[in-house]
Amino acid sequence: MFAKLKQRWHDLRTIANLSNNAERWALKAGQQHPGAEHYALAALDLADGSARRVFQRVGADPQAYRAALEKRHAAALSSLGLEVDADDMAPPPATAGKLFDAQPSGQALMQKLRDAQRRLPAALCGAHILLVVAGMRQSAAGRAFGAINVDLQALGRAAEEELRTMAA
Repeated sequence: MFAKLKQRWHDLRTIANLSNNAERWALKAGQQHPGAEHYALAALDLADGSARRVFQRVGADPQAYRAALEKRHAAALSSLGLEVDADDMAPPPATAGKLFDAQPSGQALMQKLRDAQRRLPAALCGAHILLVVAGMRQSAAGRAFGAINVDLQALGRAAEEELRTMAA
């Protein structure tokens, strides 16, 4: 019983850290609410390092992923006649002590996260986030992986391998 409570406490802290960082990445991109792409970036910031190991397994570069997202965002703004200076894209300070609202893709990710953790039990970590993102082909997160030539099925398999390794 104590182990379950400890696990839940850990997972809640992970969700809080993930949400804070996702919001920070969204604000950096000029968006008020995080989407799945911001949660993927936030997963890379988690202390457990599992998202970074998943990136390594598929040969993905976190900087290239960030750049692909920034390029997509800049192109979207440019199509509206707005220009973005790369220097304006510095992350704002982290926020704390507030409730979070997310874009639909961010909400979908958070809803699917629990099922992913049930399917591959381990302490909630960045690999769970990437496992869910791997199933979101039409999201900005999924399209950005395509832009850096990362196959989402391979990403999902790599996330599963990482989670199995962690659970062993």
